[in-house]
Amino acid sequence: MKRLYRSRTNKKIAGVCGGLAEYFNVDPVIIRIIAFILLLPGGFPGLIPYVVLWIIVPEEPTA
Repeated sequence: MKRLYRSRTNKKIAGVCGGLAEYFNVDPVIIRIIAFILLLPGGFPGLIPYVVLWIIVPEEPTA
């Protein structure tokens, strides 16, 4: 079963975008661009979900 984790290796701030990219099997740059676009109209449409995921989603377990 596939689980959503924050990435330890592919992260810029908290690993949320890297974790989402690994979960959906897409390039992390695409997820980061989407997050950036959501930040443009005032920040809240992208900032609030990012912070919530940062708090709720556990960090990827070590090998």
